[in-house]
Amino acid sequence: MNVDLILQRFQRFGVDLGLERIQKLLICLNNPDQRVPIIHVAGTNGKGSVCAYLSAILTQAGYRVGRYISPHLVDWTERICINEQPISTPDLERVLSEVVAAIDPNEPSPTQFEVITAAAWLYFAQQQVDIAVIEVGLGGRLDATNVCDRPLVTAIVSISREHWQRLGPTLADIAREKAGILKPGCAAVIGQLPPEAKTVVEQRIQELNCPTVWVEAAVPQTEKTPDGLTTAIYQDIEYPLPLLGQVQLLNSAIAIATIKLLQQQGWQISPQAIREGMAKTRWLGRLQWTTWGDRRLLVDGAHNPAAALVLRQYIDSINGQFGDDVPKPITWVMGMLSTKDHADIFEALLRFGDRLYLVPVPEHSSAEPEELAALSRSICPNLKASEVYRDLVPALDAAIAESENLVVLCGSLYLVGYFLSLQNSTHHPQSISNP
Repeated sequence: MNVDLILQRFQRFGVDLGLERIQKLLICLNNPDQRVPIIHVAGTNGKGSVCAYLSAILTQAGYRVGRYISPHLVDWTERICINEQPISTPDLERVLSEVVAAIDPNEPSPTQFEVITAAAWLYFAQQQVDIAVIEVGLGGRLDATNVCDRPLVTAIVSISREHWQRLGPTLADIAREKAGILKPGCAAVIGQLPPEAKTVVEQRIQELNCPTVWVEAAVPQTEKTPDGLTTAIYQDIEYPLPLLGQVQLLNSAIAIATIKLLQQQGWQISPQAIREGMAKTRWLGRLQWTTWGDRRLLVDGAHNPAAALVLRQYIDSINGQFGDDVPKPITWVMGMLSTKDHADIFEALLRFGDRLYLVPVPEHSSAEPEELAALSRSICPNLKASEVYRDLVPALDAAIAESENLVVLCGSLYLVGYFLSLQNSTHHPQSISNP
């Protein structure tokens, strides 16, 4: 039975937050979560890249490292990795079947996310990983990953407004949920937070007596590595930075601060392992340069206002590289979920003279492209074009044919995943190199 068939019987949408179902399921599986030391990572944005850095560094240090992330872009196997290698499809089918067989029919059915999370714990325990890097799915306090009462390190990368329908309308509400992964006496690493969120997290840290590192961004260096990577320094470590965007100065520093806490706990991680791990880090779908046909384009999730600002900042920085007094217009190909802050995302991205091609996000609760088009014109009336397409391929083809501008695909990680699956199926070459 394939992975989709196994998972389709479980509720996919309308995340039902709470720990009781996952805890009972893990008990039925003989508590694999208690056999896996973890680093637990939360945050509105940046947690995936922090997990990628941590996994790569620990792998280079010689450990057997599990990594659990969500969502996947193309295939379910991306969610569960050991030493940077995704679980095989047969192994995922097997471990999911074991989880399903353990479900008590007299108890409320677990959600899809709880089933795949339990499968990750079970697989990591079976494979006897030394350590696992676990990314929070949504929020933190009631997320299915939050079953470990003694994480080695807990990291909160960032907090901004997203999933307010489930986590609460204010930054303080969202911060309370994310601070729910902090555990008594367990070390914490915290990124740069807005004041309203920082106050809440500080209070929780004091209540739980967590040894805490508040991280400042790494310092960029002018020299590059022989293969052209930017370099940065955090405290006493100079390292290459393969992931793009200024935000990676903070994300990479959070990862290294976490590694330093592990070193204090006795984990053997050399500066060379840190540098080599950083150099080998890959994180698809985030500020990723790739191609469609013979045209170069930039792909990024940019699925909330904070992420959209990071994307816009990066685009402005590369516009400036070419000595233009006036930034060049951008051609956007976008789709967004219905639950997102559409207006704020448009305000972050769109500028005078830009072109916008809107599409639905396949197989998800998509915003209507026609409504997005009307909204885009009200927010940025000087767009050169705001057009609607029913599928991504003709939208991309039109965007490329009608302008020589930089083409950027963004607005949803699910849309990015759909694009990458199209690339894979049509054998379009991929690239993650710098511009």
